[in-house]
This record gives sequence, structure tokens and C-alpha cells, in this order.
Amino acid sequence: MKIITRDVPPRAAWALEQGGLHPLLARLFAARGITDKAQLDDALALLLPPGTLLHAQTAARQLADALQAGQRVCIVADYDCDGATACAVAVRGLRLLGAPLGWDRVDYLVPDRVTDGYGLTPAIAERVKQRGADWLVTVDNGIASVAGVQAAQALGLQVLITDHHLPAVVDGAITLPTGCTIVNPNQPGCGFESKSIAGVGVMFYVLLALRAELRERGVFDARPAAGPSQGETAPSGGSEPREAGSVGARVLQPKIDTLLPLVALGTVADVVKLDANNRRLVAQGLRRIRAGAMPPGMAALFAVAARQPAKASSFDFGFALGPRLNAAGRLADMTLGIECLITDDPGRADELARTLDGINRDRKAIEGEMREQALMIVEELFDESEEPPPAITVFDPDFHEGVVGIVASRLKDKLHRPTFVFAASGAEGKEHELKGSGRSIPGFHLRDALDLVAKRHPGVLLKFGGHAMAAGCTISEEHIDTFEQAFAQVAHEWLDAATLQRRLEADGALDKQYRRPDLVDTLHQEVWGQGFAPPVFCEEVQVISQRLVGEKHLSVKLKHQGDTVDGIWFGHTEPLPERVKIAYRLDADEWQGQRRVRFLIEAAEG
Repeated sequence: MKIITRDVPPRAAWALEQGGLHPLLARLFAARGITDKAQLDDALALLLPPGTLLHAQTAARQLADALQAGQRVCIVADYDCDGATACAVAVRGLRLLGAPLGWDRVDYLVPDRVTDGYGLTPAIAERVKQRGADWLVTVDNGIASVAGVQAAQALGLQVLITDHHLPAVVDGAITLPTGCTIVNPNQPGCGFESKSIAGVGVMFYVLLALRAELRERGVFDARPAAGPSQGETAPSGGSEPREAGSVGARVLQPKIDTLLPLVALGTVADVVKLDANNRRLVAQGLRRIRAGAMPPGMAALFAVAARQPAKASSFDFGFALGPRLNAAGRLADMTLGIECLITDDPGRADELARTLDGINRDRKAIEGEMREQALMIVEELFDESEEPPPAITVFDPDFHEGVVGIVASRLKDKLHRPTFVFAASGAEGKEHELKGSGRSIPGFHLRDALDLVAKRHPGVLLKFGGHAMAAGCTISEEHIDTFEQAFAQVAHEWLDAATLQRRLEADGALDKQYRRPDLVDTLHQEVWGQGFAPPVFCEEVQVISQRLVGEKHLSVKLKHQGDTVDGIWFGHTEPLPERVKIAYRLDADEWQGQRRVRFLIEAAEG
């Protein structure tokens, strides 16, 4: 492991500090490309305007027509946390905006990971039609569902796609569904600046455009209500929603900022890049959660995860709420997760949250067994004294397809190699197919690698898709060896020694004056995540003592700048030398009524 210290542009750090930021925050933000305090303003008015999202206004007009005509809408969601939150935002938002019209005809359907697979398929379209829908609206999927859209249209359904994934490429050309409205910042011709927005964010933007369209049609009164609204103003396209109430023949705009906690959760859980727009969406969601303003299901998920909403952080989304929702899509039915997010009954929300918590415990157990089995398979590929191969492919007949992505991620983290893990398909009639999920390292575009494998070995990949860092594919079991060799060959060609060396970017040493619980709380209040990495400090320390706790965690006492500090390295059992350079995050724990800072060790150089 090589620990690299981030550069801190001195002028930027000085300007931020002069702007009133704490010196430590000024240093951290400057190292992440912030040059002006104004870039940290998270006001809703600074969100990118909905009008810049291609076809959002067309989608708004179509949905407004559907609401006013009393037509039925069915949402088709993905089965991960982004899809679940996007579905909840769509259902809640359409009901909220349709309420003044007396409209409440929205339903949803989420495919089963095993039996249906990903996205809008002809079979899903048929089920939507059977529910009596007039409109089929996808969230977090659909951009590559050419056959599914055609099937839906043949059944007489109107189709609206809201998605954020990359379009399909066929014979080197981008291929899009036709005859439908597509709202996706990653489609050709879209000038929306935030290409990293999550699926839940795309749906939220469609609702912003819909609210503006309904206001233009005279459904809402745009006059300010008494007293300021939380969040003040919204991006171009209308004032921030006001409390609904009778104003002559019209009503005041519904407040759709109530959906922002869901937007924040889905954005962080989907590990999209936290660009300026995404950071504002997450910050606004966190602000409302900390004030206690969130759906009952989110409050219940905080409770079962033993987290405090008043101290909510982006870490809670990624490591507490998100995994519990994702577990439903991996092992059971994501309907459980969506119901948890859309119910307004606290008792029902508590019941569903406890169910999700139990499923997540099962997921952890299955994942642990699969990870150990996968490591045993990998260990047979090379000796401990050897470097791992440039890419890893693992398959075992007993693997559960719902957990292959998590196991691939764990192997990738441990070995620092692009990794694919396969499991047998559980779908009826497809017993000889393998479903694989891959995770990558910086410098290796996983989807492009799959595209090259497909070109070199026609017929091996039955289907594939994804992004640079995560992708999935389906192959026949007879082709697993061919895939393994082809994938490793691409990695051999694309990866050099520097890319294959594990590197961790850190923020340098932490001055002892900042080793305080209140500053730990300050850091946790900020929005950190993909593309805006949480603070990790690094420096050489003396190891005073060390011992294993729970048989798999290393607990240490360290000498840090003359003071003794507790530290822990979760999931690590190898002892540390007496003097060592470590990378660590800050945490505060409570002991005998006193809060103390401890170091959460991320890595040691050597």
C-alpha cells in the first residue's frame, strides 16, 4: 500500500480561511478542488435548472396531461437503493402534485432480480398492462430497454423513461428506444451539467418540471404563503413549494422539498460522484432529516440501524440505510423496501424496517460465506509470494446471485484487481446461464473491457452493461473459462505496474489541536462521498500496544504527537510494527461519560 498525500493549493486554502471557514475545513476543501466559499453554498436556488435537462419539460407536459385526464401511471423501478428511492419519490411526488386535481392513480412494479432480471423487459411491460396502466414510467432504468419499450408500445402503453445509466452501444453506435420520451443526462444532446446525477435525482427533476407545468396551467397559485418555506427558493422553474391550502379556485403549490431526504439517500447509496449539484441535493436532504422531517420509513430505518437522525451524515446513507434497502433487492423482494419508504403509517414502517434489518443480517451471513469461499478459489490461482493476476474471475455453483456484486467489491478491495464474481442464474429455464457482477479499480473501465471481450469473442456475452467501476454480464456456463481468459487478457493489456499498485490518497498529518470531539462532529456534518472523499489523515505514529478484539479487529494504543490515542483497524488481524505510517479517519466514542477521539485505521504503508 502506498499512501499519497493530497496537494493543498495554498492560495485556495487561504481564500477559504479568509472567507470564514475553519482552518482544517479550508485545507480539506482546497485539496478537493474548492477555491471559493461560494462553491459550498447548498441553497436550493443554486441547483441546476430543470429546463437544462433534455426532455424534462416534455415529460412534464405529458404527465400533466395524464393527471388532468385521470389516466393511470405505473412506475417500473430498479431493485437497488437508487431505484427504490426513485420509485418512492415518483409515487409520493405524483400523488402530492395530483392531489389538487383529485388524482391518485399511481402504481408501481419492481422486477425480481432472479426471475425478471434488470430493466424494462417485454414480460414486465405485459404485467404493467395487466394492471390497467395508461402510462409506463421507468425510474433508474430503461435507457437500454429497446425491446421492452417496443413491447410496451405494442400493448398501447405510453412510455416515459427516466434514467441516468449509459445508453446501449450496438455495432459501435449508440442505440436508444424510439417513440418515447427519454429524460437522462447521459443521452446524446443533453446539456445538463451534472452527468453524475442518480436515478432518484432525475425523477426529482422531472417532478420539479411537472410542478412548474401545473402552475402554468393554473392548477396552483404561485403567490407566497405566510412565513418563509424551508429551503427558501428553488431552481429556475418556480418558487420553492408552499403549503397547500385553498386560495379561491386554486391551491398553493405543494411542498416537494419533503422528497429531498429520499433523494439524498438514493444519491449517496448509488455511489455516484458528488459533484456540486449532487452535494447540494444531499446537503438539503440531510438538513431536513436532522430536523426530523423525513418519511416514517426512513425514521424507522435509522432506528433499526441504531443511528440518530439528528446527527445524520452521508455515512449513514452508505453504510446503514442503503445496505438494508439493498438487501431486499438482493435476497427477497424490493417491494418491501419501497413500501417502507412510501407508507405514512409509523407502525407499518417500523414493521417493514425490522424485516429489512433481518434480511440484511441474512445477507451479511451469506456474503461472509461466499467471500471466504471466493478467497479460497483465488488463493489457488497464485502463491502468497506472487502478485495476483491482472484480473480476477470467480465462480462457484453454490454462490447466490444476489450477493455477487458485494463479494466482487470485497475481493477487489483486498486484491486491488478488477474482479468478476459469477453465480448460476436462478431463473426458470436459464439454469445453464451465469450472472456476473464486476467491480474495478481506477484506470480500468469495466464496461469498456466487457465491450472489448464481446468484440473479440462473439457470443460469449449474452448481455452486459454498466459503468467504469461497476458492471454486470450474463454468459453461458460453458463459456466461463473463455471469459476468464479474455477478461484477464484485456487487463494485461490495459494495466501497468503503477495502476496495479494500491494507492490511498490522504490529507497529511492532523495537528493535535484539531484532535477534538467537536471537530469530529464538524467533519461528520459535511457532505462526503464518491468524488468528494471523506477526510483521511496520515502520519507516522508509535504503536504502544495492540490486541485482537472479536478475533478479527486490531485494537491499538498509539503515540500521536506526544499523546496516547486509541485506534482500531476493523477487519485486520496482522500486527503493526512499533513505528509505522498509517492512514486513518477520525471518530469519537464515549467512555464513562466522556467523549474521546479515536483513530479508525484505513491502511498502513509497507
